[in-house]
Amino acid sequence: MEVPRTATNSEHPRFALPVDSEHKATEFRVCSVAAPHMRAFHLSWISFFSCFVSTFAAPPLLPIIRDNLNLTATDIGNAGIAAVSGAVFARIAMGTACDLFGPRLASASLILLSAPAVYCSAIANSAASFLLVRFFTGFSLATFVSTQFWMSSMFSARVVGTANGVAGGWGNLGGGATQLIMPLVFSLIRDIGAVKFTAWRIAFFIPALFQTLSAFAVFLLGQDMPDGNFSRLQKSGDKHKDNFSQVFYHAIKNYRGGILALTYGYCFGVELTVDNIIAQYFYDRFNTMGGLFCILLGQVGSLSASIAVMLVFSVFVQAACGLTFGVVPFVSRRSLGVISGMTGGGGNVGAVITQVIFFRGSRYSTETGITLMGVMIICCSLPILLIYFPQWGGMFCGPSPEGTTEEDYYMAEWNSKEKESGFHQASLKFAENSRSERSKRVDSASTPTNETPPTHV
Repeated sequence: MEVPRTATNSEHPRFALPVDSEHKATEFRVCSVAAPHMRAFHLSWISFFSCFVSTFAAPPLLPIIRDNLNLTATDIGNAGIAAVSGAVFARIAMGTACDLFGPRLASASLILLSAPAVYCSAIANSAASFLLVRFFTGFSLATFVSTQFWMSSMFSARVVGTANGVAGGWGNLGGGATQLIMPLVFSLIRDIGAVKFTAWRIAFFIPALFQTLSAFAVFLLGQDMPDGNFSRLQKSGDKHKDNFSQVFYHAIKNYRGGILALTYGYCFGVELTVDNIIAQYFYDRFNTMGGLFCILLGQVGSLSASIAVMLVFSVFVQAACGLTFGVVPFVSRRSLGVISGMTGGGGNVGAVITQVIFFRGSRYSTETGITLMGVMIICCSLPILLIYFPQWGGMFCGPSPEGTTEEDYYMAEWNSKEKESGFHQASLKFAENSRSERSKRVDSASTPTNETPPTHV
């Protein structure tokens, strides 16, 4: 869908929200559905939410599924690992796809391609088939990358952190919501007359249909950038079609992306781990239909304390996830998609490693595994202290004494030949608009008058 243009003296399209020189929204109005900015926001978080529901539809029903399929603790652990391991490389690939084809097409395609695995969950009849459907369903979690890329394409520096955090956070709610949705759907189907070993299978059609519909919504109603979709902008010459090798190179050599990937591995990665283990943990430890039912039944004692800790834990985990992707858009303008993919993939790597070490088999009890996971979170979060931007500074020191500007930092990703061809213009605009991220205590360095600043960083 293209944004309607209204003739003005500046010949710029008119938007429902105020925009900067890149036509990115400078305000974030969560109650608005105006195209293209806020519509993209709502499409992105809802579609990501649907993928989360699909990926973690199985854990709340594991007490029934394991009896039906005769799953061992090792089978369940392997399936949980499979659900989050598939998206490791899918997220990196998704970042590349966003850079080359745009977030709308990349997201809709992956959601639609992974939906059949959710439908096939209903016919799983062994540990192997259960593992496979969870593996392929987990690919859909790579839509987180397109969500963050999309927000970074639609919102300016002053609000992009909020947009990324809210879109990612609301999407992540699917992991918690499915702990409520699937037991309720299962109970409803069983109450209608299906036996429990049939009811859990029918229940999977609900998340599968939700995911399918969200894919069509993204494709038909979404738009890649404020001024249009990638394909049209590239054909018209308004957007440069970048060289993948250069995009990948500048992403890999930027150490900040690696640190954010590690940090995300132990906020989002831990969230994925908990989504996989918590329902069965509550069921086995407190002998009820799960944590939610325990709350409803008014249980007290250690269960209440566990739930309280879980709520506090969730708040801090979600805040850490939002913080991480609030930084991602500023690491690289040229390689935004790959940096997003690396960071998002780090979340899945963290989940896989954590589950393999602490929650696979019987080496550790679940209680001990959770405790050791906490220690690992602390250790793997410390490298965030090392992130430093020469134009803005870091946690322990201020900006570079050389007076490095935003233009210096983002222009370093383009060589002189590319600048002569004008390929760097989008990065230049981003540099100008990101100047608002400077601390009030730090004076902005002057912008070079020739618009092609030196490239030292």
